[in-house]
Amino acid sequence: MNLIQILAVCGMLSPIIYTVMWILGGVLDSEYSHIKQDVSSLIAVDAPNKRLLDKFIISSSTLLFVFYIGLHWGINNGTGSAIAPLLLVIAGLLGVLVAILFPLDAGGELVTTRGKMHLILISISGLLTTVAMFVLWFQLAADPVWSTFATFSLISAILSLIFVIATPISTNSNYLGLVERFMVSTYQIYYFALALMVFLVN
Repeated sequence: MNLIQILAVCGMLSPIIYTVMWILGGVLDSEYSHIKQDVSSLIAVDAPNKRLLDKFIISSSTLLFVFYIGLHWGINNGTGSAIAPLLLVIAGLLGVLVAILFPLDAGGELVTTRGKMHLILISISGLLTTVAMFVLWFQLAADPVWSTFATFSLISAILSLIFVIATPISTNSNYLGLVERFMVSTYQIYYFALALMVFLVN
């Protein structure tokens, strides 16, 4: 494998590790509800399995960030606009910072500056990723190799926006965890598909 393919493997591993993290977290904590509670509560400061799950979330975030660093060169050998890869690099860096420095407060609450920064940085990262999806659709739509992925990118961006709007609406309901998982899964599937495409093209 060449370097770009190795980075692409990192990108494919990231969503797998993230998904294993929240599934494992629910299995280990019998009081946790995937339907009612968000994923971030699993790694809040007082979460029972935080030390174990932190290893998963930090690994996942770091692998995704590493993949994004080489993304511009993974798309048509670095020709064309670097806007989308740059947005994703920033989004990936914010994800690493959240995983390492900004867990939710006890009980999954937003009380301290650290806890509030968790939500702020996650929101900015998600917004940058969604914008990058739209940019990649516009950039790659006419490319004979990437055109199908460009359509997928547009669909993913639209779904992401829908779930980004739906998630805060469901905050006070009994279905926050379920709605958030639809939103998170949209992003995770996109990360995997993008990394797989980079791997195959290169």
